Amino acid sequence: MEKEQFLKLVKSGEVKFVDVRFTDPFGTWQHFTLPAEEVDEAAFEEGLGFDGSSIRGWQGIEASDMNVIIDPKGAFIDPFMKEPTLVCFVEVIDPITREPYQRDPRYIAKKAINYLQSTGIADTCFVGPEIEFFIFDDVKFGYGRNYSYHFVDSIEGWWNTDREEAPNLGYKIPHKRGYFPVPPHDKTHDIRSEMCLLLQDAGITVEFHHHEVATAGQGEIDIRYAELVTQADNVMKYKYILRGTATKYGKTVTFMPKPIFEDNGTGMHTHMSLWKNGEPLFAGNEYAGLSELALYFIGGVLKHAKAICAFTNPTTNSYKRLVPGFEAPVNLAYSARNRSAAVRIPMYSPSPKAKRIEVRFPDPSSNPYLAFSALLLAGIDGILNKIDPGEPMDKDLYSLPPEELANIPTTPASLEEAIKALEEDMDFLKAGDVFTEDFLNMYIEYKRENDIDAIRLRPHPYEFLLYFDV
Repeated sequence: MEKEQFLKLVKSGEVKFVDVRFTDPFGTWQHFTLPAEEVDEAAFEEGLGFDGSSIRGWQGIEASDMNVIIDPKGAFIDPFMKEPTLVCFVEVIDPITREPYQRDPRYIAKKAINYLQSTGIADTCFVGPEIEFFIFDDVKFGYGRNYSYHFVDSIEGWWNTDREEAPNLGYKIPHKRGYFPVPPHDKTHDIRSEMCLLLQDAGITVEFHHHEVATAGQGEIDIRYAELVTQADNVMKYKYILRGTATKYGKTVTFMPKPIFEDNGTGMHTHMSLWKNGEPLFAGNEYAGLSELALYFIGGVLKHAKAICAFTNPTTNSYKRLVPGFEAPVNLAYSARNRSAAVRIPMYSPSPKAKRIEVRFPDPSSNPYLAFSALLLAGIDGILNKIDPGEPMDKDLYSLPPEELANIPTTPASLEEAIKALEEDMDFLKAGDVFTEDFLNMYIEYKRENDIDAIRLRPHPYEFLLYFDV
């Protein structure tokens, strides 16, 4: 949507409110709402003011005033608000200098694309995330000084085969048997279909949807690839629309990477390719039909993967999914078709336009603006420095003998390891001033204090089973 179209819609009376949205550094969508008649040309020039000190990781209270400038691209009608509401993205700016705000994740993503273009390597980075999620019927959790617990439930859950459901009709999905069963086993099909229709209404192209491997309502809706910043916008829409649709059905959606013990976790396999002047750059005559440039891109991703994880796998729960010896792609190797490698080259189509890489370790708890930008910057570093990704690994990495597996590096085992890796390897992120030192220091400090220490200092319920009677 262009500015003229946006203002025409606002002035038409068809919408009553305009909802402006931006993303904090940790991936939460924030918003405030204005009556439609309060939005005019000035919203695109002077901006709208708000208090930035109440946003995590942003301004101190002594410099709290901030402005946002409406960006009409990607605007959509909110499908859940009672009154007709037009939702739009915004550019966050400093009200004094009028410069873009360096801690705004969306601006960081824009800088990543500007840096790519400045190198002359490419002008476009396409991204296609495969976003998984769980639809639960009931979620409870609590923590106090003398108690802690969590509980999740789903009518599909294998643990409910004997539950009183008046009547219980069976058709529960066994652990790790949730991939592609038809209804009545797949009880969330209609909900996912409605999610798809609403995503399409919001301007997102949906390719297909299906049940995922885990029991208890795990699903996936695949969306068409798009330019990096647009796709990050789409991920924010995606999460919002899925949560809202589930709520309408009296259910809830989570993008938590590992909500269920001993079943598959939730990933966000991320497909990427570079283009220039409308031509794909990843197709060539090297391994798996890749170009040399694409192999260097892979080399950069593998070299910097441990630091990248601080953004692509940014929660302590992320590392309950990334566990060696199971199905998670923890081994930092690349391969054609092999889903046990951290980087895979899909072989579905012989078309050069379809040639891409798939980075398999990210998960959807990440902030998409930061995750996609970190991956792109690593790939650019690989291209500029001609980083050799080594030999491909076309074996089943899970069945390798220990002596051979020991030579393959792995993703971090914890968020603490990922943050430490980021501290030791951040120069590639600072190229082109995409991630500033100020932003990286804030991010590291916040994650240490609010995620790592918060979990490290608290007793875990399972520790009582292990140690209460020592």
